[in-house]
Amino acid sequence: MTSFYTDKELNEIGFKFIGKNTQISRNAKFYGVSRISIGDYSRIDDFCVLSAGKGGIDIGKYVHLAVFVSLQGNGNITMQDFSGISSKSSIYSSNGDYLGSHLSNPNVPQEYQYDISAPVILKKHALVGCSSIIMQGVTMGKGSVVGVFSFIKDDCEPFWIYVGNPAKKLKQRSKKILDIEKKINR
Repeated sequence: MTSFYTDKELNEIGFKFIGKNTQISRNAKFYGVSRISIGDYSRIDDFCVLSAGKGGIDIGKYVHLAVFVSLQGNGNITMQDFSGISSKSSIYSSNGDYLGSHLSNPNVPQEYQYDISAPVILKKHALVGCSSIIMQGVTMGKGSVVGVFSFIKDDCEPFWIYVGNPAKKLKQRSKKILDIEKKINR
């Protein structure tokens, strides 16, 4: 037995969509699997957790989720083609109320909770450095990059590199990757 699911096994799991030549570790965990789409040539490594709420999770082509990545929440999470997330990073499309006016725990009845949910979008070629956090409502522009140990609560402009907590613009990123992409899509 290999460390990745076979194509047959992937088709039996019940994903909304599963692309060709997709590699998913047997050690990854999925919740709300019928609301998760994974495109061609994408890979999900060991100990990743994808918990798709009402909005679902949509992963494009050539996407990589490194070890210990977490995607969760009720808002939609979209990762467009060629995007990726480094190890120990998390995307939250929902966040609870911690001010004390509601309970914040999945074990209490829904009527006593208050969650703020909004879509999170990683556009083509967006990358997230290890141990970073992306919050609900964030759009990472095409080609934007988040450095290691960064906290992202606001949108990232296309082809800019962001670092820190809270994250700030560092410098522009090269667009050479767009030429390389054309070679792959021939």
